[in-house]
Amino acid sequence: MNEKIRNQKTTVNVRQKANLIWATADIIGQGLYKPHEYGKVILPMTVIKRFNDALVPTKEKVLEVYEKVKHLEVKEGFLESASGYSFYNISPYTFDTLLNDSEHIEENFRTFLAGFSDNVQDVLENFEFDKEISKLANNGMLFLVIQEFNKKEAYMGPDEITSTEMGYIFEELVRKFSESYNEHAGAHFTSRDIIYLMTDLLIIEERDALIETGVARTVYDQAMGTSQMLTCMEERLKELDAEADVRMYGQELNPETYAIAKADMLIKGGNAENMRLGNTLSDDKFPDFTFDYCISNPPFGIDWKVEKKAVEKEARLGDKCRFGVALPHINDGQQLFDLNGLSKLKDTGRMAIIHNGSPLFTGDAGSGPSEIRKYIIENDWLEAIVQLPNDTFYNTGITTYVWIMSKNKAPHRRGKVQLIDASQMYEKRRKSIGNKRNEITEECREVIVRAYGEFLNKEYTLEDKVCESKIFDNEDFGFYKITIERPLRLNFKVDDERIERLKDERAFQNLVKSRKKGEAGEKEIEEGAKLQEDVLDVLENIKGDKVYKNRDEFEEELDSRFKEKGIKVAKSVQNAILNALSERDETADICYKNKKGDIEPDTELRDTERVPLKEDIEEYFEREVKPYAEDAWIDKSKTVIGYEIPFTRHFYKFEAAEKSEVIAERIIETEKKLMKSLNELFGEVGEIGE
Repeated sequence: MNEKIRNQKTTVNVRQKANLIWATADIIGQGLYKPHEYGKVILPMTVIKRFNDALVPTKEKVLEVYEKVKHLEVKEGFLESASGYSFYNISPYTFDTLLNDSEHIEENFRTFLAGFSDNVQDVLENFEFDKEISKLANNGMLFLVIQEFNKKEAYMGPDEITSTEMGYIFEELVRKFSESYNEHAGAHFTSRDIIYLMTDLLIIEERDALIETGVARTVYDQAMGTSQMLTCMEERLKELDAEADVRMYGQELNPETYAIAKADMLIKGGNAENMRLGNTLSDDKFPDFTFDYCISNPPFGIDWKVEKKAVEKEARLGDKCRFGVALPHINDGQQLFDLNGLSKLKDTGRMAIIHNGSPLFTGDAGSGPSEIRKYIIENDWLEAIVQLPNDTFYNTGITTYVWIMSKNKAPHRRGKVQLIDASQMYEKRRKSIGNKRNEITEECREVIVRAYGEFLNKEYTLEDKVCESKIFDNEDFGFYKITIERPLRLNFKVDDERIERLKDERAFQNLVKSRKKGEAGEKEIEEGAKLQEDVLDVLENIKGDKVYKNRDEFEEELDSRFKEKGIKVAKSVQNAILNALSERDETADICYKNKKGDIEPDTELRDTERVPLKEDIEEYFEREVKPYAEDAWIDKSKTVIGYEIPFTRHFYKFEAAEKSEVIAERIIETEKKLMKSLNELFGEVGEIGE
C-alpha cells in the first residue's frame, strides 16, 4: 500500500472514530460538564475502551490462567502470556458484561478498572479519572457513556484500528478539546506531514544500511506528547526492514498525554516503561542513556522560570552535564532542548528538532544563545536547517524550522552547513484545521528530501513551487565582535553653569549624608557640609573664562588650590568635580589613565564591529575603521566570537518596486470601479476628478 492510499484510509478511519467519540460528549454536556471539561471523561474512556477491545479475544484464557496462578507470588508473566500483551485484566467484566447490570454499574466498573495490571493502573492514575467516575455515576450518566463506547462502530481493537490510526484519533480528540478552551493543541502533537519529513531527513543519510536485515535502532523524543513522532519513526524504519528492532523512549511533562503515549506503547507491544513522566529539563528520566535518533518538537517561546533552579544547578557542573556550555535567555528555553538532545546522542547519533526563528539569531556574541550556536557549529554537529512553510502547524502560523544535527557527519558534509528554503513546498488544504492551512504533501516532501540528500547549491521545482538549497562553510556563520575605542578628550572650565552641575553630582551630595546615628552622624554631616563649602570657595576663586585643554594641567591646578586651603577630598569626590567641570572636546589633548601613557577610552565614542571569521581583524580595521577615525584602536581584551544564522538574508531576493505611473494607473482603475458601484447603488454621484 503506497503512502497516499494508506493516508486516505487512515484519514477515513480517524474521522469516523473521532467523530463518533466526540458525539459522546453530547451526553456529558447536558449541564454536567462544560466543553472545556469533556476531555476529563472522553480521553480516559477512549484509552480504557482501547484496552478492553484489545483484551476481549483472550479474556477467557486470562481468567483460566489466573485461577491457576493467583496463589503464586509472581504471576504477571503467566497472565501477560495468556493475554498476548504486556498488560492484562483479571476482573470478570468487559464493556459487554458491564451493560448487563445497570443497577451496579459504578461498583462493577470500578472492579473492572481495578482488574488491570499495574502498568495500566499507572495510565489511569495520570488521568485522575476516579472522581469523574463518581460524578458520572451520581448523575446517572456512567451507564450511558459506557453504552456509547460499546457500540459496534466504536470498536477500537488493534485488529481493526492500527496503532498509527489510534494515535491520530487521540490527536484529533486532543485538538477538539484544546480548541474548546483555547489551549494550543500543537503543544501535544505535530501533524504527520511534518513528522514524515523529519523522519525522512533523519534516515536518508543511512538509508542503504537500514535496508539490511538485523537492524537495531533506538529512538528518543524528549517532549513526546502522545508519542506520534516515535510511532512514525518506527513506521519508517520498519518500511525499510520489517524485522528491524526499533526501541522507543520518550519523556512527557503533561500527565494525560503521557498516559496516552504509555497506553499506545502497551498495546503495540513495546516497552511501556520507556515512556516516562516528568520535566525533561529539571528531571531527566534518561540520565545515562544515549540513542541513535532524537526527534522532537519541544515548546518554543516558553520561559523556563520553573526549571531555572534545577537547570542552573546542573549547569554549574560544567562539561559533566547537559547545560554546562551556556544557558539561553530565561524567556525562551528552546535551546535547552538542543543541549539535552545532543547529550543523548550516540557518537553516530542524529537529531531532528523543530524551532521557531529565535535560535537562529537571538543573543549577541558572548551571550548564552550565541554560545550554544557556537558549541553546536564548532563541534561540526549542525548538518542542515530547513525552513518549513508557514501555516503547517495546528497552533501557530509563524515561520518554523527543522534543525538536523549529527554527531558523525558524512565526509562530504564535514565543515559545512546546508540551508534549505522549503517555505513554498506545500499544497493548500481544502479545509483548515486550527492554524494549519497548508500541507506538505508526499510530492513536496520528496523534493525537500532530495534537495537535502543531493547537498548542492541548487533550486528544485515542483510545478510553480521552488525549493532552494545553499551550502555554507561553518565559519560563514561566525564573527568576531571587536570593540573599537577612541581616546577621551576633555576640556575643563570653572564657571557658574559647571559649578551648578557639581552640586548635582551624587558623590558631592553624599558628603552631607551619614549612616551613623546620633552625635557621630551629626558630626559627619557637619564636616561634609564644611568640605562642600570649602570646595565651592576654591572653585569660585578659579572661576573665569579660561578653558583648560589638558586634564593633567587642570588637575594640578585644582590640587594646588586645595593644598593651599588644606582641603583633602576623597577620590570619588575628586572624580565628581572633574566630571562636572568637563566637556568633551575634539580639540583637547588626549586623557591618559596613568603615567605609563595608557590612553583612556571615551565610553561615549565606543563602538563595536562584526568581522567575519574568514577575515583578518587587522585588515578589516585598517579598511573599514581607520580611514574614518584615525585615533581609533581595537581593545583586544574585549574581542569575542559569536555565531548567528541569518537564514532570511541568505535567501533574500530583490524585487524592484513598481513604477509610480503603474501604481497611479491601478489606483485610478480602482477608483473608477468604486464609483461605478456607488452609482449603481445611489444614482449618479459624479465622476473621478470632479
